[in-house]
Amino acid sequence: MVYYLKDSLMAYEIIVLTNMAIGVLFALSLNVITGFCGQVSLGHAAFMGIGAYTSALMTKAGVPFLLTFAPAMIFASIAGFIVGLASLRVRHDFLAITTMGVVFLFTGIVRKQDALGGEIGISGIPAPEFGRLGLLVTSIICVIIFLFFILQIKRSWVGFNFSSISQDEDTSKILGINVPKFKLFAFIIGTAGAGLAGALYAHQVRYIGPDSFGFVESISVLAMVIVGGIGSIWGVVISAAILSVIPQFFQIIDDYKLLVYGLLLFGAMRFAPEGIDGLLKKIVRRRAVK
Repeated sequence: MVYYLKDSLMAYEIIVLTNMAIGVLFALSLNVITGFCGQVSLGHAAFMGIGAYTSALMTKAGVPFLLTFAPAMIFASIAGFIVGLASLRVRHDFLAITTMGVVFLFTGIVRKQDALGGEIGISGIPAPEFGRLGLLVTSIICVIIFLFFILQIKRSWVGFNFSSISQDEDTSKILGINVPKFKLFAFIIGTAGAGLAGALYAHQVRYIGPDSFGFVESISVLAMVIVGGIGSIWGVVISAAILSVIPQFFQIIDDYKLLVYGLLLFGAMRFAPEGIDGLLKKIVRRRAVK
């Protein structure tokens, strides 16, 4: 009995940590678009959904789990490129509305496609060949690789151009920066990361449906980015690690996720616009003064 309880607890901890890793990866992918490049996206969950459905359908067809990563990222990034193209002529509120439409378009299409499970969704997604612990390790490795990749981007001339566009698009154009090119690049990187998170998510829960990637999920991941600190990498990691697992411990938060995360968004933007990253920097500065 004791061993059974111990094994059950370990299994639960593995599930929680895997969800945390997937949440961090998902939030970091949006941070590239919204944080680095200043493009507000309210439809990021759709790209995660594309990756999830791609990976799930492939593994159900007999393709090894790891071999589904590349197609999941490619299809998600192609969709990101298309949305990025459509969004080049709009900014700020209009960009947010455009990207919000993407998530409703995605869920609407999925509901009408029998091949994608329609309203019912896709169940019985095969478990990874290496089990839940292997999935946790794989998820952590994916986070580390993506984290290293975007750290290099942020420190490079690409990151400098992203930052310039985020602060002032018109001035960036005057400086000779190809704004449309870098916007599209941000969308491609961010949506590819979301596609990878989707592939991991599908095989973590082993069931996906249209509601798994709706507007609520897009707001949730945006809250993670803003609470962590827009453009901050480590602040977003901390925020996503916490906010991605809280609903698993408190059912009421999961039931009222849109309300709770909406309030978090409002509170962060009103009282702590720099998020966790800004608060940590203030604490460090105060200690340095003392």
